[in-house]
Amino acid sequence: MIAATRLAPLRLRRVFGSHPSGVVFIAAVVDGQPFGLVASSFTSVSLEPALVSACVAHTSTTWPTLRAAPVLGVSVLAADQEPVVRQLASSGDRFAGLPWRANDDGAVMLDGAAAWLEVSVEQQVRAGDHNIVVLAVRDLEAVPEVAPLVFHGGRFTRLHP
Repeated sequence: MIAATRLAPLRLRRVFGSHPSGVVFIAAVVDGQPFGLVASSFTSVSLEPALVSACVAHTSTTWPTLRAAPVLGVSVLAADQEPVVRQLASSGDRFAGLPWRANDDGAVMLDGAAAWLEVSVEQQVRAGDHNIVVLAVRDLEAVPEVAPLVFHGGRFTRLHP
């Protein structure tokens, strides 16, 4: 048995943080209002069918509203959007002053992102203190010349050529 101190939350966070990850904003318009949340646990799952996943904390107060939306937008945040991600992760008006657009189905995408995906919830799996949310990709687009924002070692950083 592994000692509890070996798996202390601060140690886990430090070790998990040694693996760099992209940062995404998952959002939709629900009942005429935009809702969204930031996730750094986003990854591709399958090419056929096209699936991605994100992990969402059980404590999220936004996810219950978002998961009911028929379509969600996923914006892969760009390296120059660090101030944006801080606003999006706040508890205030996440969308105040930010340029965004919604498609006809209500999927919200942020302007200036490195990539966008239009997705729908395929499956949720309860896993510890998070849900693993599998998302079916309906449409997507990337801007190859825009570098993504990266989260590594507990801070935001950029990829270097």
